[in-house]
Amino acid sequence: MQLDHFYIDGHWQAAQTDHVHDILNPATGLTIGTVALGDEQHVDAAVTAAKQAFPSFAKTSIAERLELLHRLLDIYRSRYDDFVMAITQEMGAPVTLSREAQAYCGIEHLEATIKALEGFQFVQPFEGYALHHEPVGVCGLITPWNWPVNQIVCKVAPAIAAGCTMVLKPSEFAPLSAQLFAEVVAASGLPSGVFNMVYGDGVGVGAPLASHPDVDMISFTGSTAAGVAVAQGAAPTVKRVSQELGGKSPILVADDVDLENVIPECVSLCMDNSGQSCNAGTRLIVPAHQHDRIVGLARAAAESYIVGDPLDDDTQLGPLANVRQFEKVRALLAQAKQEGLEAVTGGIDAMSNDKAGYFVPPTVFGSLTNDQLIAREEVFGPVLAILPYASHEEAIKIANETPYGLSAYVYAKNPDIAASWASDVRAGMVHINGAPLSPNAPFGGYKQSGNGREWGHYGLHEFIEVKAVMATNDESEA
Repeated sequence: MQLDHFYIDGHWQAAQTDHVHDILNPATGLTIGTVALGDEQHVDAAVTAAKQAFPSFAKTSIAERLELLHRLLDIYRSRYDDFVMAITQEMGAPVTLSREAQAYCGIEHLEATIKALEGFQFVQPFEGYALHHEPVGVCGLITPWNWPVNQIVCKVAPAIAAGCTMVLKPSEFAPLSAQLFAEVVAASGLPSGVFNMVYGDGVGVGAPLASHPDVDMISFTGSTAAGVAVAQGAAPTVKRVSQELGGKSPILVADDVDLENVIPECVSLCMDNSGQSCNAGTRLIVPAHQHDRIVGLARAAAESYIVGDPLDDDTQLGPLANVRQFEKVRALLAQAKQEGLEAVTGGIDAMSNDKAGYFVPPTVFGSLTNDQLIAREEVFGPVLAILPYASHEEAIKIANETPYGLSAYVYAKNPDIAASWASDVRAGMVHINGAPLSPNAPFGGYKQSGNGREWGHYGLHEFIEVKAVMATNDESEA
């Protein structure tokens, strides 16, 4: 397949470029297509279309935008199976995960945005003034490959709800689902220029989008290093920058829980999506006196995973999404061994050199401290670090000794311990005793995990400017 058109100003336009990127199936390493990569001229054309569309779209009513979002939701549902297969093909997510989570996120975010918009007050009267909530303007949306549809929809939907126009740069490693979503938009009747999409890499499209003087906001999801570059590019034009970046999320386990049931669940917090989630629980912080038992339980859980063909319904762990990420994880595991760290299961020695595809076995390291590589670096692979603690206070100290602060997971029967840890951990989201994410709750983190929030009501707020309008009582009454 060849993706050689960009969606600009309500039309598919030929890319007219020789710069292309191979689309690889990560389960086989084989090329399944190509995607054209844009440049600064394509970005400028898309931004121009968005800028021209903004004044009229910003004036649309809540009812009109709700109708558009409902239409997007209906069409998305009709293409659901296509999204499932596209995600499995392009980034190797097991088809069951694609069906139950990866593709389903698109529905959840559209529904959550509709709910947020229905209850949103765009004008709030106060004594002596009123707050007017207005769309921020032209938005540049830069999305990653690990949860491709999730990140596209959780940016596009609230941008539409707010009355913004936008230019999307999806990851060149996961363009199939982006193509499908653009087709959904094209079929929805969204006014021309409101949504535009240009394929490209960070240098060719991401950087000129971030620095473009006619872009009012950048919403970026990706690595912390890339987020720094985006913020630096955006700084000269003082545009708003909302970022969801890396993580090294702790799982705090108290000594009063049922370890036989809790530890396999903790392992899944790391291994799901082959560890390629920014909020993955990758540091398992456990009571020192139960460390060895927990290591054995974690090893057994990791070794129980069915690793293989993502198209097989029984597969639980697919390949890493691309060769670049595969080489990064392999290099980190090799470096860990050079530093004297031995995996209790998996690791560099368990990686096959002759197996097709970008597979990394479920890997567990025990007896770690925060200054060691695997406990410190965001691996973004199925690699779990187990760290012992001697007291509840030390557990929080270990949890917070990281530049990241996206998610944290707490397991404790004692409600006082659970509440104390949830309060003291420096993270934007805390899950107590297995509580799942909610698409209506704000998603985002502290420190180098980013700034701003996505999803639901708070996600809509990211695309809003607040204007204070002061008036005399007579004028207010008028």
